[in-house]
Amino acid sequence: MHIVYSDENDRLTPEIWKLMDQAFGRAMENEFGAELAAEGVSLSDLEPELGVTIVDRDEILELNREYRERDKVTDVLSFPQFAGHDELLADLLDEETGTLIGDVVICYDVAADQAREYGTGFTREVLYLFVHSVMHLFGYDHMEEGEKAVMRKKEEEVLSAIGLKR
Repeated sequence: MHIVYSDENDRLTPEIWKLMDQAFGRAMENEFGAELAAEGVSLSDLEPELGVTIVDRDEILELNREYRERDKVTDVLSFPQFAGHDELLADLLDEETGTLIGDVVICYDVAADQAREYGTGFTREVLYLFVHSVMHLFGYDHMEEGEKAVMRKKEEEVLSAIGLKR
């Protein structure tokens, strides 16, 4: 698995990037490990790729306007390459290398504000936003309560697995 990082101002520490790598691996294993194994494929056989970009308020506002037609700053945006879980799984099975899963864009400023507001600490907040966005790339949403509960459970499983419990 491979994450392509972009943080022009080097705002995130190497520890945070390492935790993102771990979280991405855990999320992929949790979501696709059993299904891939049933097909005789291991995640280690594949090279799924994910882009992560850290931006400021102005950049996330511009992206939110352009891609979501929302004129407000947000904390994270997800840009999936697939319609959801089944399509992504089919691609992982069809192309055994180089599957681009999508892109995650995190607003550093909003993450810092939310970490203070929620008392979670910056590292956990950034990792939560990252995992939350990865779940969107896998096809999860939180518009309805039932969907939200499933998504939150999966997020917390990943965060707990890398030592970032609530």
